[in-house]
Amino acid sequence: MKNLIGGRHLDASNGAVIEITNPATGKLLDTVPNSTKEDVDLCVKEARKAQKAWAATPLHERGRILCKFVDLVEARKEELAQLLSEETGKPIKEARIEIGNTRTFVCGYVEKAKHDYGNVIPAGSEAGQEKTIQITQQEPLGVVGCIIPFNFPCDLFGQKVPSALIMGNSVIVKPSTYNPLTLHTYCDLLMEAGVPAGVINCISGDGNVAGAELAKHPGINLISVTGSTKVGAEVMGNASKNITHVMLELGGNDAFIVMDDADLDLTMKEIVWGRLYNTGQVCCASKRFLVQRGIKEEFMKRLVETVSSQKVAMPQSEDADIGCLINEHAAIRVEEQVKQTIDAGATLVYGGRRNGAFFEPTILDNVTRDMDVMKDMEIFGPVLPVYTFDTVEEAIEVANQSSYGLCGNVMTKDMKTAFKVANALEVGGAVINGASFFRSAEMPFGGWKHSGIGNEGISTTLKEMSRTKTIVLKNILE
Repeated sequence: MKNLIGGRHLDASNGAVIEITNPATGKLLDTVPNSTKEDVDLCVKEARKAQKAWAATPLHERGRILCKFVDLVEARKEELAQLLSEETGKPIKEARIEIGNTRTFVCGYVEKAKHDYGNVIPAGSEAGQEKTIQITQQEPLGVVGCIIPFNFPCDLFGQKVPSALIMGNSVIVKPSTYNPLTLHTYCDLLMEAGVPAGVINCISGDGNVAGAELAKHPGINLISVTGSTKVGAEVMGNASKNITHVMLELGGNDAFIVMDDADLDLTMKEIVWGRLYNTGQVCCASKRFLVQRGIKEEFMKRLVETVSSQKVAMPQSEDADIGCLINEHAAIRVEEQVKQTIDAGATLVYGGRRNGAFFEPTILDNVTRDMDVMKDMEIFGPVLPVYTFDTVEEAIEVANQSSYGLCGNVMTKDMKTAFKVANALEVGGAVINGASFFRSAEMPFGGWKHSGIGNEGISTTLKEMSRTKTIVLKNILE
């Protein structure tokens, strides 16, 4: 595949490419350009050139084009799901769900934009303004750069790109270097649906070149990033040179708190969903399991039974519950983190073995609060470290000791306890009786502390993707 720049499919200016392989098999799938600074500069110039005409296109027409894009995606949904599964290593049944989510995101943002009415500040709302009316409206930012990670490329494309486009911005998509093929295809389908040349662009390349050049380019008006906290800090630093707006959804080390009175059937179901989905490669996955002492023995027994029932298989297998990680390097990193935690005193209860990019679901017990895994070591894989606590106050204290603050959850039948925990957690999203891996299309999703800046979701993103203008009708009234 090639970059999409100004409606043209182009190689990198120096001819460099990145090989995209299936992480489960090592099979070469395709190549994409490894873009240069010059490629990024050309892309930004093309996006700026096209943006004004797109902003002048009526909202209903922009919406019609985006809805046509959804129809094109659904017409090719199985082909796209297979491609996503092959390049990412996620189970095919999860890939199908992700492709299917595109309609929810696109249609949601289109409808929200149609009903995103401005405010009217009436005359006389403050002394001296008796003859003046003020009205607000949302205007496009200009060019939006979307840096999208490997773990949920289509879902995050669905959050970032339609919202930017419907508000009249042009967009530059920078996919992950590991699995960019599905997003390149998505951008081509937007062109096919009628998005004008230059309004949608897709440029591949290493993050320290393509991503960094996007973030520091003076022609970019907003950088929307989902990725690690390290990447977010680098992007923010580069963007600051031009006072460029940033939206950052970053790392997490979410606490999963299990009280003595928790429904264990529900708890096990939520653990499978909240920790093992996408082989544990989820920012808001539950990554620290805090279990009250009275239920600990039964919890561990049930946890081993539950985790061992999940089938690890080739991602394209219809019966695969768990696939592989994005590449072997990622699996080696998880292996090292598990070893580090065991060396610190934790006990391996189940799993712990790696085979290439595959890593078994792994349970660690006897984890203490001073271990890195209970603080800021985010394990991006199917690992469940278990810490035992006595009081709810202790659980809250341990949950909040991390510098991350993405999400968290509590399992309990006592709603007073549930709300006590939910209100005390220093996170952007607190879930009661469900895993922290909860992100509806509508909700304002964003983290506290080192987990990000801004909120993403149909209820909030359109404001992030636009700027407010106030028109003052001074002395309009007699």
